[in-house]
Amino acid sequence: MSVETNNWEELRRQARQLENEIDLKLVSFSKLGTSYGSPEYRNENSDTVPLLSSTNSDHMFETMALEIEQLLSKLTDVNDKMISYCQTQAVPGSTVTHTLQRHRDILQDCTHEFQKTKANIQARKEREQLLSSVRKDIDAYKSSSGLNRRTDLYLKEHEHLRNSEKMVDDQISIAVKTKEELLNQRLAMKAIQTKMTTLVNRFPIINSLIQRINLRKRRDSIILALVISACLILFLMYSFH
Repeated sequence: MSVETNNWEELRRQARQLENEIDLKLVSFSKLGTSYGSPEYRNENSDTVPLLSSTNSDHMFETMALEIEQLLSKLTDVNDKMISYCQTQAVPGSTVTHTLQRHRDILQDCTHEFQKTKANIQARKEREQLLSSVRKDIDAYKSSSGLNRRTDLYLKEHEHLRNSEKMVDDQISIAVKTKEELLNQRLAMKAIQTKMTTLVNRFPIINSLIQRINLRKRRDSIILALVISACLILFLMYSFH
């Protein structure tokens, strides 16, 4: 019975020692997560530097997480040994059961606290990496926005000049075509006049005939005017009498 008690006490001593170590590690781990992002930790403005930008901080985070996981694994093994010991040795008493349950609860609480702190730090790390990427994009845009605006203005001005040149070219083309059409018409009229002059000079009889026709038409017009005038005079004389 004394040997059994010594074995039980040794397991309890190991469990308490591991629990104390895990508790201290969890406190340091929690402080590490809280210190990320603080101006004192980075010694810089929190709006300009990502929380987990340092390689040393990442290494510290991974190292402490690994140490705590190893301690939790050892504590789990000790608890399993305590349970196995109680089952094989049939250790009596409600005190033993209560003690065993208490160690199991402590293990569960430590595991839960570790997972929660680790998840919070990981989420903060991912958030800061995202913010750092966005911040870099904004800085790059700001540095290049001025040049881009000037380039856009130059391109627009160049496009306006090209459109103006195109409109001027179109107007000049229209004017040249109009000039060519007028010259063609002038040449055509001049050719017709030349042909008529050539015909008249070549056939003088036609010229004299045309002159006679014009004289006869003029004579007929004069005769018709005299007849109409006489008729009007006779009509007026008849009307007054």
